[in-house]
Amino acid sequence: MEKQNEQNQLNIELSEEIAQGIYSNLAVISHSSSEFIVDFIRLMPGVPKAKVKSRIILTPEHAKRLLAALQENIARYEMQFGPIKKPAEGGNTFMPPIIGFGGGEA
Repeated sequence: MEKQNEQNQLNIELSEEIAQGIYSNLAVISHSSSEFIVDFIRLMPGVPKAKVKSRIILTPEHAKRLLAALQENIARYEMQFGPIKKPAEGGNTFMPPIIGFGGGEA
């Protein structure tokens, strides 16, 4: 049994630069028949221009697994810390939406 666990382990390396992360408060999601593209953007209040800070390209299957993992982790978070408030409930005056563009080539 121990040998099987060793074979199923994945060694993931996280560089110092990547570990710092990139802040994003806007996501634009588009897709084609073969991939989902998620652009992460940092939008600043009062500034009409924003740059894409990171682009992640996923297969449809991986996008669906990511959705399930996010749903599971949000449920765990809310069990520990309480419900995540939506912008209208939280009183935050600056809350950019997550924008999705369906279909078409990305």
